[in-house]
Amino acid sequence: MKTIEIKESIPHIGDYDIIVAGGGVAGVAAAVSARRMGRNVLLIEKTISLGGLATIGLVNWFVPMCDGRGTQIIKGMNDELLQLAIKYGYDTIPEEWKNDVPEKKSRYVSKFSHGVFTLALTEFIKDEGVEILFDTIISKPVMEGNHCAGLIVENKSGRSYYGAKIVVDTTGDADVLYRAGVPTIQGNNYNTFFVFGANMNSCKTAIEKEDISRLLVQYYGGNANLYGKNHPEGKPFWKGTDGADVTNYIVENHIEVLNKIKKDDRKTRDIVTVPAMAQFRTTRRIDGDYTLTPDDAYKHFDDSIAAICDFDRKDYLFEIPYRTLVKTGFDNLITAGRSISGEGYAWDVVRVIPPAIITGQAAGNASALAIQTGKSIIDIDVKELQGILESQNVLIHFNS
Repeated sequence: MKTIEIKESIPHIGDYDIIVAGGGVAGVAAAVSARRMGRNVLLIEKTISLGGLATIGLVNWFVPMCDGRGTQIIKGMNDELLQLAIKYGYDTIPEEWKNDVPEKKSRYVSKFSHGVFTLALTEFIKDEGVEILFDTIISKPVMEGNHCAGLIVENKSGRSYYGAKIVVDTTGDADVLYRAGVPTIQGNNYNTFFVFGANMNSCKTAIEKEDISRLLVQYYGGNANLYGKNHPEGKPFWKGTDGADVTNYIVENHIEVLNKIKKDDRKTRDIVTVPAMAQFRTTRRIDGDYTLTPDDAYKHFDDSIAAICDFDRKDYLFEIPYRTLVKTGFDNLITAGRSISGEGYAWDVVRVIPPAIITGQAAGNASALAIQTGKSIIDIDVKELQGILESQNVLIHFNS
């Protein structure tokens, strides 16, 4: 491969206690949690909207937050962001959960307006005092050995540098960790892609039911499910960490959706929203000090930072070890969301909205605690972190 060499002077714009890289729900949770502990925080987002897959990715579903037998498992900031998601828009929370019926037969879930949630998240971040840079790409972490001194970013103002005591990678793809030299694991993605549209039937239903949540319908390109059913035989998996791979995924799926709707009467339906980011779920993650596996269901961990439930299967519970967020040897880098260290189906369990929020909350608090105590992100007192999280209504250990 041919290369070029560039030498340039980059303006050093400012320094922060904590920089959060990526404004999905995990990044928002991390940034706000750190800010509430008195730290000055900069949140950097590559698009012009917060929420990530939950909003611009159109995956507008708070998946089950309970064990399937009426007990809520995932709490903490997950509750706060769920209420924010539905405060100004619709919800689909089952009535028995709204009314706290003792014997619940349904699971605690809700859809929400992705557009309304995006706007509400911007207000939320602003009101909490978190500084934000929209439309900003993180080009490179500046490393001093295995210590990240800060990030080089690029936006309409050109290239600039921001220093940080701790960096939280919530890009979803472990981009900062990978470029910083932290060991990472490449994932694979089935061929799944959808857009939101509306048609005459959905309009009629929304009017008849007086329920705007009935308006939008999904039009699929690739329609492989969670377990790979409908993934084209012989088709390579999508990686999602290569520019050409992402481009090919978008082009193929845009054209596939278009081909599927060409047969319709053009006056009877419309495409309302196309995702503004690739709908990949498992692209790249940290090879952490511990990797959560499917066999870890029902296990307790001394360094658990949250209990979570399996969104697809009732009764399956996990605890997330703090060690899945960090890698020894890198003193000020931590991750959260879908890039924590999970393997196989366990990676699927931790990558959805509620666990992403709760790990973001843990990462933000851990970062603030490290600065407060003068310790590395690896050496913080996890018991102290657990106490902070418990005071924020996070369930650390599920009841055996």
